[in-house]
Amino acid sequence: MSSSREKYIWFRCLCTVLGLLFYFLDIGSDFLLSVQYFRSGHVTWAVLTLVFVLVGSLCIQAFSYAWFKDDSDSNKEDCLSTCHLIGIHVLQIGICIRYIQLLKKSFKALRSGQNEQDENELIWLATDLSMLRMFEMFLESIPQLILQTYIILEHNHRSNLQYISMAVSFVSIAWATVDYRRCLRKSLTYLKEMPIGIPTAVYLSYKIFTITPRILSLTLFIMLSNFSIVSMACIWLLGTIWAFLEETSFCLSRALEYLYRAIVGGTNTKVHMTLYYIFNLCHNLSAPILLFLLKPESEKTDYFLPILFFILVSNLMGLGFLGLYYSLLHPRGHGKEKIGDEIDGIIEPDGDTCSFKANSHHADRGRPT
Repeated sequence: MSSSREKYIWFRCLCTVLGLLFYFLDIGSDFLLSVQYFRSGHVTWAVLTLVFVLVGSLCIQAFSYAWFKDDSDSNKEDCLSTCHLIGIHVLQIGICIRYIQLLKKSFKALRSGQNEQDENELIWLATDLSMLRMFEMFLESIPQLILQTYIILEHNHRSNLQYISMAVSFVSIAWATVDYRRCLRKSLTYLKEMPIGIPTAVYLSYKIFTITPRILSLTLFIMLSNFSIVSMACIWLLGTIWAFLEETSFCLSRALEYLYRAIVGGTNTKVHMTLYYIFNLCHNLSAPILLFLLKPESEKTDYFLPILFFILVSNLMGLGFLGLYYSLLHPRGHGKEKIGDEIDGIIEPDGDTCSFKANSHHADRGRPT
């Protein structure tokens, strides 16, 4: 086994262990927080906290089951039976089985050496996991952060468990975005892999400093009026309609394809990056400004000015890291071969356009054929 492949497997083992740890901490802290809400009489908060966990879990288990079935249909070896698949996903442990499976295959490869086919299988498994965690991020972690931030700012209800839950959700979001990006570029053989080290750290910083003000601004809009949720739902609906118009072919099952389009409805599919972030900056800054104009009493709170300052500075820092990454650190050029399995959904600054189009079983999830 070459040293580069061995380093990749050890790095993937570390990422897998950390990913599994973050997953359990995220779900566990949210569950304990819901119990705390129930005991303190805040039933609505408890139910919403559990609903986000349940919706996220049900969706990723559905995708995980479908992908396991696709794998078993194309490769009968080393696959679970249909009864076992149904059982583990009904018990909501399908993603845990995927983590264990990836760890077992990684350690097996380290002991016995690996060929290119074994390496590709590890990459496919890791890419599936990273995509499932991205789904969980959209459906559970981000809504959970918005909910807990709203409870703290609007109702002045604070607890240590709240802060722990929010911190874990935040780390999970940052981890999911970076790990997905690395796995995606690794699985697409015509793209160069994102290097470990400074490029990954800068990309992580870019995500952190753009996601955080977004969450704060959405929370402020909800504080401004509960009808803001309706406008957010309309934006999501427009995104979902756009995904349908794009005729995505991410899943083999039509029902899961519709679910996929609904989940990605909030992402910037094929939107020019510069225009997107200009709009994003204006939208984020409009939240505290509108709150000040329509609810002048908010200026007297202890959070208004710090949040306004943080939203402005964080957006600028995020855009700065974005420019630094894509101007100096983004891996450019092509990898080993040029193929058409692209699902990233954005236009790469180096000219690689990702199209959501797939033409094979493995390509549907960003896998190289």
